[in-house]
Amino acid sequence: MSASASSDAHLAAPRAWVRTSQHTAYLTVDNPGAMTLEGTNTYVVGALGEHWPPAEGAERPRVVVVDPGPDDAAHADALAQAGDVVLILLTHRHRDHTGNAGRLSELTGAPVRAWTADLSIDAEPLEDGEVVSAAEVEIFALHCPGHTSDSVCLRVDEDSVILTGDTVPGRGTTMLDYPDGDLEDYLDSLRELMEHRDLVVLPAHGPAGESLHEACDRLLDHRLTRIHELRQRLKATEDDIAPSAGALAESVYGDVPDAVRDSALKTLKAQLAYLVDIGEIAGFTD
Repeated sequence: MSASASSDAHLAAPRAWVRTSQHTAYLTVDNPGAMTLEGTNTYVVGALGEHWPPAEGAERPRVVVVDPGPDDAAHADALAQAGDVVLILLTHRHRDHTGNAGRLSELTGAPVRAWTADLSIDAEPLEDGEVVSAAEVEIFALHCPGHTSDSVCLRVDEDSVILTGDTVPGRGTTMLDYPDGDLEDYLDSLRELMEHRDLVVLPAHGPAGESLHEACDRLLDHRLTRIHELRQRLKATEDDIAPSAGALAESVYGDVPDAVRDSALKTLKAQLAYLVDIGEIAGFTD
């Protein structure tokens, strides 16, 4: 999904919470767009109780916040008021997921953990296969590079759900943020996710509820179809030695809205880099 988000504090009224399982719920930031869909879904994970958010005056449960969203004061306040935030986790580096992390950490005193040290605050980075125990819940961290090199998914086995960040969106497909994003890594991540027992997808963009296996199968089919189409296009134009990514993008994405043109070009470059890696083309130019 989107690598872009406004850095200005956003003061719109918070949207309604959506309960997704016994231990999870999300609040969507008011940052809709071509890449963010309805907006960024910020999740809370914890012993949420029967009713979430808690009624005014009721005890606030301890929660882990996942992807606090872009820089948005009203959203950060809503998160801090709803639960006792003890930890903040980030699924990847894009600002529509991380921009509020520092603000929320200062507001609540909660440390921030991500795959990389530069995004972590007062805590160690996440490790692949680590079990994060916090807020009376165990969260299993999985490194799933492809959309970005630092993408992680977070499994809550007690509820049979997985928070997929932008690796598996709730609708449509995700962009590959080349050169940091990598198609071969993404295909490997999808195949690895399909090996896990059946889980329900809780995405950072779009609706929750799709089967993880079905979602990964859908995304794999889409990516492999796109690679096949790119091969055919290169052969038809006899431009399979060192094609121009820009020229190809004009041909392939000529009718794509300007708002997603840059992301489409990055994904196309990731596809070309994949063909270079497997020896089908010698290289490509911008």
